[in-house]
Amino acid sequence: MEKEVLRIGIIGYGNLGKGVQLAIEQSQDLELVGIFSRRDPSSLGGGTLFIAMNELHLYKDKVDVMILCGGSSQDLPEQVIEVSKIFNTVDSFDTHAKIPDYFVAVDKCARSSSKLSLISTGWDPGLFSIARLLGQSILPEGTDYTFWGKGLSQGHSDAVRRVKGVKNGVQYTIPIEEALQQVRQGDNPNLSAAERHERVCYVVAEDGADLKEIERSITSMPHYFADYKTTVYFIDEDELSKNHNTMPHGGIVFRSGVTGSGAKQRVEFSLALESNPEFTASVLVAYARAVGKMAKEGQVGARTVFDVPLGYLSPKSPEQLRAELL
Repeated sequence: MEKEVLRIGIIGYGNLGKGVQLAIEQSQDLELVGIFSRRDPSSLGGGTLFIAMNELHLYKDKVDVMILCGGSSQDLPEQVIEVSKIFNTVDSFDTHAKIPDYFVAVDKCARSSSKLSLISTGWDPGLFSIARLLGQSILPEGTDYTFWGKGLSQGHSDAVRRVKGVKNGVQYTIPIEEALQQVRQGDNPNLSAAERHERVCYVVAEDGADLKEIERSITSMPHYFADYKTTVYFIDEDELSKNHNTMPHGGIVFRSGVTGSGAKQRVEFSLALESNPEFTASVLVAYARAVGKMAKEGQVGARTVFDVPLGYLSPKSPEQLRAELL
Protein backbone atom coordinates (compact mmCIF):
# COMPACT_ATOMS: atom_id res chain seq x y z
CA MET A 1 0.00 0.00 0.00
CA GLU A 2 1.35 3.42 -0.95
CA LYS A 3 2.27 5.66 1.97
CA GLU A 4 0.18 8.75 2.54
CA VAL A 5 2.03 12.00 1.85
CA LEU A 6 1.93 14.82 4.42
CA ARG A 7 1.31 18.23 2.87
CA ILE A 8 3.58 20.97 4.23
CA GLY A 9 3.50 24.75 3.96
CA ILE A 10 6.32 27.15 4.86
CA ILE A 11 5.85 30.66 6.24
CA GLY A 12 8.90 32.84 5.73
CA TYR A 13 11.72 32.40 3.23
CA GLY A 14 14.86 33.45 5.01
CA ASN A 15 17.69 31.07 5.83
CA LEU A 16 15.46 28.82 7.94
CA GLY A 17 12.67 28.69 5.37
CA LYS A 18 15.14 27.80 2.64
CA GLY A 19 16.51 25.04 4.88
CA VAL A 20 13.02 23.65 5.41
CA GLN A 21 12.50 23.53 1.66
CA LEU A 22 15.72 21.51 1.25
CA ALA A 23 14.78 19.15 4.09
CA ILE A 24 11.35 18.45 2.57
CA GLU A 25 13.05 17.58 -0.71
CA GLN A 26 14.97 14.85 1.15
CA SER A 27 11.75 13.31 2.53
CA GLN A 28 9.67 11.09 0.27
CA ASP A 29 6.69 11.12 2.63
CA LEU A 30 6.37 14.93 2.58
CA GLU A 31 5.09 17.31 -0.09
CA LEU A 32 5.76 21.06 -0.18
CA VAL A 33 2.52 22.81 -1.09
CA GLY A 34 3.75 26.40 -0.98
CA ILE A 35 6.01 29.01 0.57
CA PHE A 36 4.12 31.97 2.04
CA SER A 37 5.88 35.31 2.36
CA ARG A 38 5.18 38.94 3.12
CA ARG A 39 7.43 39.77 0.17
CA ASP A 40 6.17 39.96 -3.41
CA PRO A 41 6.14 36.35 -4.68
CA SER A 42 7.59 37.50 -8.01
CA SER A 43 10.71 38.75 -6.19
CA LEU A 44 11.29 35.20 -4.87
CA GLY A 45 11.09 33.47 -8.21
CA GLY A 46 7.39 33.55 -9.00
CA GLY A 47 5.60 30.45 -10.21
CA THR A 48 3.08 28.59 -8.11
CA LEU A 49 5.44 27.73 -5.24
CA PHE A 50 5.65 31.25 -3.76
CA ILE A 51 2.42 32.66 -2.39
CA ALA A 52 1.50 35.99 -0.80
CA MET A 53 0.64 35.87 2.90
CA ASN A 54 -2.76 37.43 2.29
CA GLU A 55 -3.74 34.28 0.38
CA LEU A 56 -2.99 32.00 3.34
CA HIS A 57 -6.66 31.34 4.09
CA LEU A 58 -7.19 29.88 0.61
CA TYR A 59 -5.01 26.90 1.57
CA LYS A 60 -6.97 25.86 4.65
CA ASP A 61 -7.76 22.41 3.23
CA LYS A 62 -4.57 22.03 1.18
CA VAL A 63 -1.92 22.07 3.94
CA ASP A 64 -1.70 19.54 6.78
CA VAL A 65 1.07 21.24 8.77
CA MET A 66 2.43 24.77 8.46
CA ILE A 67 6.06 25.35 9.47
CA LEU A 68 6.67 28.89 10.74
CA CYS A 69 10.18 30.17 9.99
CA GLY A 70 10.09 33.72 11.37
CA GLY A 71 12.15 35.20 14.16
CA SER A 72 11.34 34.75 17.84
CA SER A 73 11.70 38.38 18.88
CA GLN A 74 8.76 39.72 16.84
CA ASP A 75 7.48 37.40 14.10
CA LEU A 76 6.46 34.19 15.85
CA PRO A 77 4.50 35.59 18.82
CA GLU A 78 2.16 37.34 16.36
CA GLN A 79 2.16 34.86 13.49
CA VAL A 80 1.50 31.67 15.40
CA ILE A 81 -1.67 33.09 16.97
CA GLU A 82 -3.12 33.92 13.56
CA VAL A 83 -1.85 30.85 11.71
CA SER A 84 -2.97 28.35 14.36
CA LYS A 85 -6.54 29.50 13.81
CA ILE A 86 -6.37 27.79 10.42
CA PHE A 87 -3.52 25.25 10.43
CA ASN A 88 -1.60 22.80 12.57
CA THR A 89 1.77 24.47 13.16
CA VAL A 90 5.41 23.88 14.06
CA ASP A 91 7.74 26.69 15.14
CA SER A 92 11.18 27.31 16.60
CA PHE A 93 10.45 29.99 19.22
CA ASP A 94 13.72 30.10 21.16
CA THR A 95 13.47 32.82 23.82
CA HIS A 96 13.78 30.36 26.73
CA ALA A 97 12.55 32.72 29.45
CA LYS A 98 9.33 33.43 27.55
CA ILE A 99 8.43 29.86 26.55
CA PRO A 100 5.96 29.22 29.43
CA ASP A 101 3.87 32.29 28.58
CA TYR A 102 4.20 31.60 24.86
CA PHE A 103 2.93 28.05 25.39
CA VAL A 104 -0.15 29.28 27.27
CA ALA A 105 -1.05 31.79 24.54
CA VAL A 106 -0.59 29.28 21.72
CA ASP A 107 -2.43 26.53 23.59
CA LYS A 108 -5.47 28.74 24.11
CA CYS A 109 -5.63 29.70 20.43
CA ALA A 110 -4.98 26.22 19.05
CA ARG A 111 -7.58 24.62 21.30
CA SER A 112 -10.21 27.19 20.33
CA SER A 113 -9.71 26.28 16.67
CA SER A 114 -9.16 22.51 17.26
CA LYS A 115 -5.64 22.66 15.85
CA LEU A 116 -2.32 21.25 17.06
CA SER A 117 0.71 23.50 17.52
CA LEU A 118 4.20 22.29 18.40
CA ILE A 119 6.28 25.15 19.78
CA SER A 120 9.96 25.74 20.43
CA THR A 121 11.56 22.95 18.49
CA GLY A 122 14.95 22.87 16.83
CA TRP A 123 18.12 21.94 18.67
CA ASP A 124 17.93 24.31 21.66
CA PRO A 125 15.17 24.45 22.63
CA GLY A 126 14.44 21.06 21.13
CA LEU A 127 16.99 18.25 21.00
CA PHE A 128 19.09 19.74 23.82
CA SER A 129 15.92 19.97 25.92
CA ILE A 130 15.38 16.22 25.47
CA ALA A 131 19.02 15.56 26.41
CA ARG A 132 18.59 17.58 29.61
CA LEU A 133 15.40 15.70 30.47
CA LEU A 134 17.10 12.32 29.95
CA GLY A 135 20.11 13.33 32.01
CA GLN A 136 18.05 14.56 34.95
CA SER A 137 15.77 11.53 34.88
CA ILE A 138 18.63 9.02 34.81
CA LEU A 139 21.01 10.88 37.14
CA PRO A 140 18.78 12.61 39.71
CA GLU A 141 21.85 13.48 41.79
CA GLY A 142 23.82 15.66 39.42
CA THR A 143 24.24 18.96 37.62
CA ASP A 144 23.28 20.14 34.14
CA TYR A 145 25.58 22.14 31.90
CA THR A 146 24.78 23.47 28.45
CA PHE A 147 27.41 25.08 26.24
CA TRP A 148 26.48 26.72 22.95
CA GLY A 149 28.88 27.43 20.11
CA LYS A 150 31.24 28.49 18.90
CA GLY A 151 28.75 29.48 16.30
CA LEU A 152 26.35 31.93 14.75
CA SER A 153 22.98 32.19 16.49
CA GLN A 154 20.05 32.85 14.17
CA GLY A 155 17.71 34.12 16.88
CA HIS A 156 20.27 36.48 18.40
CA SER A 157 21.40 37.68 14.98
CA ASP A 158 17.77 38.43 14.12
CA ALA A 159 17.45 40.43 17.35
CA VAL A 160 20.59 42.42 16.44
CA ARG A 161 19.28 43.22 12.97
CA ARG A 162 16.07 44.63 14.44
CA VAL A 163 17.89 47.27 16.48
CA LYS A 164 17.31 50.79 15.17
CA GLY A 165 20.18 51.93 12.98
CA VAL A 166 21.40 48.42 12.16
CA LYS A 167 21.55 47.60 8.45
CA ASN A 168 22.85 44.06 8.88
CA GLY A 169 24.64 41.99 11.47
CA VAL A 170 25.43 38.64 13.01
CA GLN A 171 26.05 37.35 16.53
CA TYR A 172 28.36 34.55 17.66
CA THR A 173 28.03 32.63 20.90
CA ILE A 174 31.41 31.50 22.21
CA PRO A 175 31.95 29.03 25.08
CA ILE A 176 34.38 30.16 27.75
CA GLU A 177 37.10 27.52 27.57
CA GLU A 178 37.99 27.59 31.28
CA ALA A 179 34.39 26.80 32.21
CA LEU A 180 34.21 23.95 29.70
CA GLN A 181 37.36 22.37 31.11
CA GLN A 182 36.06 22.58 34.68
CA VAL A 183 33.01 20.54 33.68
CA ARG A 184 35.00 17.97 31.72
CA GLN A 185 37.29 17.47 34.71
CA GLY A 186 34.30 16.65 36.92
CA ASP A 187 34.68 19.71 39.14
CA ASN A 188 30.90 20.34 38.93
CA PRO A 189 31.26 24.14 39.18
CA ASN A 190 28.25 26.35 39.80
CA LEU A 191 28.14 28.35 36.58
CA SER A 192 25.46 30.62 35.17
CA ALA A 193 24.88 30.78 31.41
CA ALA A 194 26.72 34.10 31.39
CA GLU A 195 29.70 32.48 33.12
CA ARG A 196 29.83 29.80 30.42
CA HIS A 197 29.58 32.02 27.34
CA GLU A 198 30.37 35.34 25.80
CA ARG A 199 28.65 37.00 22.86
CA VAL A 200 30.31 38.79 19.94
CA CYS A 201 28.35 40.88 17.45
CA TYR A 202 29.47 42.14 14.04
CA VAL A 203 27.25 45.00 12.91
CA VAL A 204 26.85 46.97 9.70
CA ALA A 205 25.31 50.31 10.67
CA GLU A 206 23.11 52.47 8.50
CA ASP A 207 24.66 55.68 7.20
CA GLY A 208 24.58 58.34 9.89
CA ALA A 209 23.44 55.97 12.64
CA ASP A 210 24.48 56.59 16.26
CA LEU A 211 27.01 53.81 16.89
CA LYS A 212 27.08 54.31 20.64
CA GLU A 213 23.28 54.04 20.82
CA ILE A 214 23.32 50.86 18.70
CA GLU A 215 25.91 49.32 21.01
CA ARG A 216 23.92 50.34 24.08
CA SER A 217 20.69 48.92 22.63
CA ILE A 218 22.35 45.59 21.89
CA THR A 219 24.29 45.12 25.12
CA SER A 220 21.29 46.07 27.28
CA MET A 221 18.76 43.85 25.46
CA PRO A 222 17.03 41.58 28.03
CA HIS A 223 17.01 37.79 27.48
CA TYR A 224 19.59 38.13 24.69
CA PHE A 225 22.64 40.16 25.75
CA ALA A 226 22.08 42.06 29.00
CA ASP A 227 23.48 39.36 31.30
CA TYR A 228 26.47 38.41 29.13
CA LYS A 229 29.86 39.80 28.30
CA THR A 230 28.93 41.21 24.90
CA THR A 231 31.31 42.83 22.43
CA VAL A 232 30.05 44.79 19.42
CA TYR A 233 32.28 45.33 16.38
CA PHE A 234 31.22 47.69 13.58
CA ILE A 235 32.26 46.52 10.13
CA ASP A 236 31.31 47.24 6.52
CA GLU A 237 29.14 45.10 4.27
CA ASP A 238 32.09 43.74 2.32
CA GLU A 239 33.68 42.32 5.46
CA LEU A 240 30.36 40.89 6.61
CA SER A 241 29.85 39.18 3.26
CA LYS A 242 33.43 37.90 3.08
CA ASN A 243 34.02 36.70 6.64
CA HIS A 244 30.56 36.03 8.09
CA ASN A 245 28.62 34.39 5.24
CA THR A 246 28.38 30.87 6.70
CA MET A 247 26.34 29.74 9.66
CA PRO A 248 28.20 27.16 11.73
CA HIS A 249 27.05 26.30 15.23
CA GLY A 250 26.85 23.52 17.76
CA GLY A 251 27.17 22.81 21.44
CA ILE A 252 27.21 20.27 24.22
CA VAL A 253 24.78 19.22 26.94
CA PHE A 254 26.32 17.58 30.00
CA ARG A 255 24.71 15.81 32.93
CA SER A 256 27.37 15.13 35.55
CA GLY A 257 26.34 13.14 38.60
CA VAL A 258 26.66 10.07 40.78
CA THR A 259 24.74 6.83 41.07
CA GLY A 260 23.91 4.84 44.22
CA SER A 261 27.41 3.80 45.32
CA GLY A 262 28.86 7.22 44.60
CA ALA A 263 30.23 6.25 41.18
CA LYS A 264 30.77 9.29 38.97
CA GLN A 265 28.77 9.29 35.74
CA ARG A 266 28.63 11.82 32.91
CA VAL A 267 26.25 12.02 29.97
CA GLU A 268 27.15 14.14 26.93
CA PHE A 269 25.11 15.05 23.87
CA SER A 270 26.87 17.19 21.30
CA LEU A 271 26.28 18.75 17.90
CA ALA A 272 28.76 20.09 15.35
CA LEU A 273 26.96 21.90 12.55
CA GLU A 274 28.25 23.40 9.32
CA SER A 275 24.86 24.99 8.70
CA ASN A 276 22.77 25.97 11.70
CA PRO A 277 19.65 26.89 9.66
CA GLU A 278 19.71 23.71 7.59
CA PHE A 279 20.03 21.51 10.68
CA THR A 280 17.35 23.43 12.59
CA ALA A 281 15.11 23.16 9.53
CA SER A 282 15.65 19.40 9.42
CA VAL A 283 14.50 19.14 13.05
CA LEU A 284 11.39 21.21 12.27
CA VAL A 285 10.53 18.97 9.34
CA ALA A 286 10.87 15.80 11.42
CA TYR A 287 8.57 17.28 14.06
CA ALA A 288 6.09 18.39 11.38
CA ARG A 289 5.82 14.70 10.47
CA ALA A 290 5.06 13.94 14.13
CA VAL A 291 2.46 16.72 14.33
CA GLY A 292 0.73 15.28 11.28
CA LYS A 293 0.43 11.91 13.02
CA MET A 294 -0.72 13.41 16.32
CA ALA A 295 -3.30 15.64 14.64
CA LYS A 296 -4.78 12.58 12.92
CA GLU A 297 -5.22 11.07 16.38
CA GLY A 298 -7.37 14.08 17.27
CA GLN A 299 -4.87 15.90 19.48
CA VAL A 300 -5.33 19.67 19.79
CA GLY A 301 -3.65 22.51 21.66
CA ALA A 302 0.01 23.34 22.17
CA ARG A 303 2.76 20.74 22.58
CA THR A 304 6.52 20.73 23.16
CA VAL A 305 9.16 18.15 22.28
CA PHE A 306 8.52 16.52 25.67
CA ASP A 307 5.04 15.51 24.49
CA VAL A 308 6.07 13.86 21.21
CA PRO A 309 6.91 10.12 21.01
CA LEU A 310 10.31 9.82 19.32
CA GLY A 311 8.99 7.16 16.97
CA TYR A 312 6.61 9.72 15.46
CA LEU A 313 9.57 11.65 14.05
CA SER A 314 10.46 8.81 11.71
CA PRO A 315 8.84 7.95 8.39
CA LYS A 316 9.37 4.29 9.28
CA SER A 317 6.60 2.15 10.75
CA PRO A 318 6.70 1.01 14.40
CA GLU A 319 7.45 -2.50 13.12
CA GLN A 320 10.46 -1.25 11.15
CA LEU A 321 11.76 0.75 14.09
CA ARG A 322 11.58 -2.25 16.42
CA ALA A 323 13.36 -4.46 13.89
CA GLU A 324 16.04 -1.99 12.77
CA LEU A 325 16.80 0.39 15.65
CA LEU A 326 15.75 -1.08 18.99
